[in-house]
Amino acid sequence: MNEITDQVTEFLTQALRRPVEPDDDYFALGLADSLFALELVTFVEERFAVTVEVEDLDLDSFRTAARIARFVRAKKGHFELVPGDDFFA
Repeated sequence: MNEITDQVTEFLTQALRRPVEPDDDYFALGLADSLFALELVTFVEERFAVTVEVEDLDLDSFRTAARIARFVRAKKGHFELVPGDDFFA
């Protein structure tokens, strides 16, 4: 994993009160709802100093910690594939 994925996974584990792996789809598992999605976007903006624009609000970018990490790297202009990235998912 990488530092961004680790931080997101830690946040999700605490917020959802259960262990979350980088590729767990917490929405599909019924662990998250639209209110949590807003909390997650706020976390991403504050923790990683990025702005999530309206056009960025694609649920697929926020379904897993690995996808959030990829989104953050892209927003910061540091898009690169890292081990464990679910680029082709």
